[in-house]
Amino acid sequence: QVQLVESGGGLVQPGGSLRLSCAASGMTFSVYDMGWYRQAPGKQRELVARITSGRSTNYADSVKGRFTISRDNGNYTVYLQMNSLKPEDTAVYYCNAKWFSIQNYWGQGTQVTVSS
Repeated sequence: QVQLVESGGGLVQPGGSLRLSCAASGMTFSVYDMGWYRQAPGKQRELVARITSGRSTNYADSVKGRFTISRDNGNYTVYLQMNSLKPEDTAVYYCNAKWFSIQNYWGQGTQVTVSS
């Protein structure tokens, strides 16, 4: 079965950096569009960044210029490099894998807390 396992979350001071990783298994990773979403307390889950199977990327306006999504098809892993972190980036970050509208999978989430 498909599994997505996130790692790399934690507590960081404002202005700091973190790199999230999402290791996938049980799927043909290269054909999936991969994304990172986040959900803060009391808010809806929102798209942070997405990278297609063809490596096109798009970002939420709030993270443009600070976050970078990338993928390693050989290691079945997608990354989210987060720089210049702000308190408003605090949320649970979820990995997503999507193949057209037919298959859609989620990881369990990893907590990111930005606080001094």
